Amino acid sequence: MNTTTRQLRSASEPQDRTTVRITAPGRLHLGFLDLAGTLGRRFGSLGITLDRPSTVVRLRRATTLSATGPDSGRALVAVEKAAARFGLDTRVEVTVEAALPPHSGLGSGTQLGLAVATGLCLINGLELSPREVGAALGRGARSAIGIGAFTEGGVILDGGKKRGSDAPPPILSRLPFPENWRILLVYDHGHQGLSGPEEVQAMEGLPPFADTLAGHMARLAVMVALPALAEGDVDYFAAAVGEMQRLLGDHYASAQGGRYTSSSVAEVMEWLEACGLRGLGQSSWGPTGFAIVGSPEEADQLLSEARVRFGDRPALAFDCARGSNAGARIEWLACVEQC
Repeated sequence: MNTTTRQLRSASEPQDRTTVRITAPGRLHLGFLDLAGTLGRRFGSLGITLDRPSTVVRLRRATTLSATGPDSGRALVAVEKAAARFGLDTRVEVTVEAALPPHSGLGSGTQLGLAVATGLCLINGLELSPREVGAALGRGARSAIGIGAFTEGGVILDGGKKRGSDAPPPILSRLPFPENWRILLVYDHGHQGLSGPEEVQAMEGLPPFADTLAGHMARLAVMVALPALAEGDVDYFAAAVGEMQRLLGDHYASAQGGRYTSSSVAEVMEWLEACGLRGLGQSSWGPTGFAIVGSPEEADQLLSEARVRFGDRPALAFDCARGSNAGARIEWLACVEQC
């Protein structure tokens, strides 16, 4: 099987539009800036695109619609929504080769939906922006971080939802994540974060979000985190992210049982804080925790120590990721034999 690779939004046109594979990156959601929205825009988000884990889907023309692999049910829903919105032929075979763990804070639903729907559009000869595809799927209801990660990666700041609008929030800033920095990921495979109706109910039950807190969060993002990122200052970036996470964790505590959804992840975070790390937090509703680390050597050392120290917790898993400064990858697969 010969493979032709093109980046998202490339102008090149493959001769064979029979089979396409799309790799969509996971992301960290570092928190909302303004949950009250008293100035007319609510939420506002900061996030980091990850080089792994990823969602990988393959779509091939077929005689009927079918889907296999992890999260294949959600893949079928994405096909049906995109087909209904854009009038597309649904006779495709969808294979989910890899999927982000669901309800873990890594954006699994958005990345799977965007990958499947984008693939269906391309096979049908229709090229749309991830923002258009996301809107059709109902993605980006609060945050455009997942759409930004799919589009071009990097560290993304969105401007929040405009009152009365159903459109995904606008992307205000996209900066590259430094090549030498690392992100220690802490998974709890025995726990899932809030999603769907439970998430909506939890959001509605949160205490009031004061304007002073929103102002502080915005200053931390715009006046500390992003300038530190642009200057490659990991200490200031980590400190800003850690402070944002601390404030949000305390705000969400009544809904998720503490600053972290998973008590096991909370223990790991306490240990990492004792080691001197400041850029600690939980992505979205978790349970995935993370730590911003300034070098590969430090990250590898912490990864090894964490696996030993918490080796008696079978549900816990650890990984060391880079930031990804590219969006989803599209590969047109030209089959030289039966696929």
